[in-house]
Amino acid sequence: MEELIIEEKPRRIRNGMKEEKGSEKTQSIYDLPGVGAATAEKLMAVGYSDLMSIAVATPAEIVDATGMGDALAKKLIAVARSSLEMGFESGDELLRRRDNVIKITTGSNALNQLVGGGFETGAITECFGEFGSGKTQIAHMLAVRAQLISDDAVTVYIDTENTFRPERIKQFAKGVGLDVEKVLKNIQVARAYNSDHQMLLVEKIDDLIKKKGLNVKLVIVDSLTAHFRAEFIGRGTLADRQQKLNRHMHNLLKLADTHNLCVYVTNQVMTKPDMFFGDPTQAIGGHIVAHASTYRIYLRKGKKGTRVAKLIDSPSMPEGEAGFYVDTDGIKDVE
Repeated sequence: MEELIIEEKPRRIRNGMKEEKGSEKTQSIYDLPGVGAATAEKLMAVGYSDLMSIAVATPAEIVDATGMGDALAKKLIAVARSSLEMGFESGDELLRRRDNVIKITTGSNALNQLVGGGFETGAITECFGEFGSGKTQIAHMLAVRAQLISDDAVTVYIDTENTFRPERIKQFAKGVGLDVEKVLKNIQVARAYNSDHQMLLVEKIDDLIKKKGLNVKLVIVDSLTAHFRAEFIGRGTLADRQQKLNRHMHNLLKLADTHNLCVYVTNQVMTKPDMFFGDPTQAIGGHIVAHASTYRIYLRKGKKGTRVAKLIDSPSMPEGEAGFYVDTDGIKDVE
C-alpha cells in the first residue's frame, strides 16, 4: 500500500525565529490566501508590497494586477483588513502625526504665510492660472528649496508640456546658495507624452522610494490636465476623462499620505463665456480636481510684472491674497 505524502508549506523565518505553523496572524502578503511567490511578485510589481496597500485596494485592482478571480481577490482584501488596525484615531493622535508635516518654503514670506508657512507634505497643492502667471516658476523654486529639508531630499518632476529648464534650476540654486550640481542630481525628471504615461510615472514613484531608496519629498506634475484636455474632446468623453483624472488624483494623494511628501500640481484654465460679472477664469478638471486638492491657489498677473496668489481653498487657512514677483535668482516679496 502506497504511503500518502502531504507536502507541508515551508515556514518562513522572521526576525531570526521560525513562524509557528499554527499561527493565524497575517503579517505579510505571503500569508494571504492564494498568494504564492508568483502572485506576490505580480502584486509587488504594481505597488502592493504590504498588507495596508492591499487592504485599501478594490477587488478590480487586485484582479487586474494578478489575474486571479474576483471571489479570491475579495477574500484577499478581507483577510488583509482583518489583520490590520483600521479603526478610528483620536484627535490628539492625529495632532501628534501632524508634527511630522514639513513645510517647503518659496522664498516669498507673503506666499509662505498664505499657505500656513509653506507648501506642506502629506497634501496636494494645486496652482492654476493663465500662461505666464508663475505656476512653473514656483515649481522650479520648490524643486530647489525642497533640498533645504535635507541633503538627500529628492524631487520628482513630471513634465507634460516641456517646461522644465535645468538652467532655471541653476539660477535658483545659486540664489539660495546651494551647490548647483548636487541640486540637479537630486531632481528626477520624466517627460510624459500622454495621460496613460503620466499616470504610469506617478505609479512608478513608489518604486523609486521602496526599491531605490530615494528620499522623495516633493512630487511636481506640470501640468496636471494638459494631456487629459487634449485627448478627451467633446462632452461625450467627459465622464471617461473625469473618472481617469479622479483615479490619478487619488494615486497622488495616496503617495503624499503614505510617504509624507508634498505634491504640487499646476493646472490650466479656461474662460467661461457665459459669465458676465466677476472673473470668468476657471480651472480645468472641475470638481474632481478641486475636491482632491488639499490647497488651491489661483495665480494671476499683477501690476508692473508682479504676480498675485489667491488662496481659494484650504482645510485650515482663511482665504487671502499675497503679492510676489519672480526675479532671476528667486521668488521675492513685493516691497
